[in-house]
Amino acid sequence: MVIALGLVLAPQAALAMDPPWKQEQKLRDRMVLESAQVCADGKGHYTVLIPHTPEHDGELYYGDGKTFTQVAPVGYPDSKEGMFFEPRFFNPKANDNFRGMDYRVVSYLRLSDDLKTCTLSCGEKSLPQQPVPADQAKELLRKATYQPNPTKFQPYALLRDDKGVYYLVERGIGADNKSFRIFTGQRGQVKQQKMLNVVTDSRGEIFSTQGGDLRLVVDREEPSFWVVKSKRQKLRAVPVNENLPFIYNELGVYTGARLGTPCDDV
Repeated sequence: MVIALGLVLAPQAALAMDPPWKQEQKLRDRMVLESAQVCADGKGHYTVLIPHTPEHDGELYYGDGKTFTQVAPVGYPDSKEGMFFEPRFFNPKANDNFRGMDYRVVSYLRLSDDLKTCTLSCGEKSLPQQPVPADQAKELLRKATYQPNPTKFQPYALLRDDKGVYYLVERGIGADNKSFRIFTGQRGQVKQQKMLNVVTDSRGEIFSTQGGDLRLVVDREEPSFWVVKSKRQKLRAVPVNENLPFIYNELGVYTGARLGTPCDDV
């Protein structure tokens, strides 16, 4: 199963990539293009759903018709529905643990059985969309450029002290999983700290400024703590998965960030 985790928009622009149908030289590539469903919101935004087949895992894209960004799907899209991780929009009525996935932070694009209407769900919001006719959709998709999802980091650990100061650790995704970023501050006012990862092992991580005046110790068994020179401040661990809407909407790290999903412009 393809599952997207919490993501953070990278500051640099994503590089261009080939479309999923490549140059349409092979039959299977042409079939991928033929299977694509495109829905429009009437405001210049398009969501592309490419269903899962034995030859293709299925994909989602979102963009303005000229450039489409890859959206990491939750599960495998089919011909009528594609789901994606969207922590900014919370649906309390959804299943909080289905096969290990919290669907309260999952949104989706869904087509009607007759493929004549689309609905974009962003949490509890349902937004009507209109399918783009097949010939127009193929012309649109052929002319567009494509880019991978530009997100590079995800929330890894969240801690706070007894004065309400939060400490968020982000970890890089995929090949960047040895990279970390640290943010500290009151809710809505967190700032990135220039800290080095000096220890990573099965018990946790230690981060430090260049001179060692500030340190953050994230421990998996013992209490974590923040060190200013020689003074320690004990920290309480806050479960990341249970607090994703808070992290994305209230903490301040992601305020105004685009996550590359169809809910970016809602």
